[in-house]
Amino acid sequence: MELGSTVTAVRSQRVLIGDHVCPAVVLIKDGRINQILTEISSSADAGCEVLDVGDSVVMPGIVDSHVHVNEPGRTSWEGFWTATRAAAAGGVTTIVDMPLNSVPPTTTLDNFHEKLREATGKCFVDMAFWGGVIPNNQLELRPMIQAGVAGFKCFLIHSGVEEFPHVTDSDLHTAMKQLQGTGRVLLFHAELDVEQTIEETDDPCQYSTFLQSRPDIMEIEAIRTVTELCLQYQVRCHIVHLSSAKCLKLIQAARQAGAPLTVETTHHYLTLCAENIPAGATQFKCCPPIRGSENQEQLWSALKAGQIDMVVSDHSPCTPDLKKLDSGDFTQAWGGISSLQFGLPLFWSSARQRGFQLCDVTRLLSHRTAQLCSLDSQKGSLSPGYDADLVIWDPEREFEVQEAGIHHKNKTTPYLGTTLHGVVCATILRGRLVYKEGSFCPEPLGKHLLIPQMETQTQL
Repeated sequence: MELGSTVTAVRSQRVLIGDHVCPAVVLIKDGRINQILTEISSSADAGCEVLDVGDSVVMPGIVDSHVHVNEPGRTSWEGFWTATRAAAAGGVTTIVDMPLNSVPPTTTLDNFHEKLREATGKCFVDMAFWGGVIPNNQLELRPMIQAGVAGFKCFLIHSGVEEFPHVTDSDLHTAMKQLQGTGRVLLFHAELDVEQTIEETDDPCQYSTFLQSRPDIMEIEAIRTVTELCLQYQVRCHIVHLSSAKCLKLIQAARQAGAPLTVETTHHYLTLCAENIPAGATQFKCCPPIRGSENQEQLWSALKAGQIDMVVSDHSPCTPDLKKLDSGDFTQAWGGISSLQFGLPLFWSSARQRGFQLCDVTRLLSHRTAQLCSLDSQKGSLSPGYDADLVIWDPEREFEVQEAGIHHKNKTTPYLGTTLHGVVCATILRGRLVYKEGSFCPEPLGKHLLIPQMETQTQL
């Protein structure tokens, strides 16, 4: 079957339907799942050409709700063309673009429209968009909601870029009042500056020096602020990239008290640990930092217990020079990890060893992420009426992450040379074959996903 062609039926011995894997044929009509036949023999009645993928697993496409595409303005870091091709190669059928590090950031209605124009005709998968909350942009929030942003992100600490300043308590109260009744979610980079002592003699090339500069207490105090706001205003709040398991009790207590609060962690916190980061290996730097192995196991336990809702990439690329690989100085390097293309095998390689099942992969990487950005009526589930977004992959097959196979614009990643379980064979977007065995559809078929306003919300 040619790339870009319309797929009308997919047959496999392993189709994930709900929590069960069984032989089935997925029938597709007008870009949506029309019917799922669980009796393989009945596929003869489908009356259409069937794409038979043998015993490859067929699952809903991954929805990655935390991706920095960086276009317009910093396209040397990444761009829509390269990011969405990498997504397609990783079985990711929907990404949600963060409001920074593009220039301009998505903090005004005009800037959002500029973002949409730049993205047009460049996306190989579907795209939704987060807006940003910064000081004094509160009057832009509701117009951006009307225009279709999925929600908003803010920083409680310096963001790393000057054009996206962090918010104060006053800014947060103002933003919360704007968001009440809209159904939109506010995402928090949850770190707060706290007093800490780092010796000037500490070696900046040692990872431990950087780790000590971003202790758990920074996340704990930030999340304390978020939980209080969430309870006070009853606006949906979400903690992005949780790294410290020490915050989980605070989050659980707030939820039990009625806070509409969700939390994500990332592939790097679940895969990498501080003890194994070599001196000068600045490709491992991110904020919050990768912590120790004991903390990592607590994150996995929290995932299993349902205390962490979802797993995302936080794909945050930059040009190689910004990683300061020559000097190996963790204090000066850009903090961000590229992993958009490898989220599915990264997660599965570790999760399979801890008793997670294929249904957990879809729940944590597709369904819950779609819920976060109000796309769960069309994305993230293998059910009739949903978009026919499918990833076809082999969970048993191994591969080594090599530079030649990376489709991100910049190839710097801590995963180079790592052997992972789970090879993506093909990706189907709304019934069209967009990726297969290393090759892409010749034209980008991705759409902009603009989130409609809630019918029950106050008229804006």
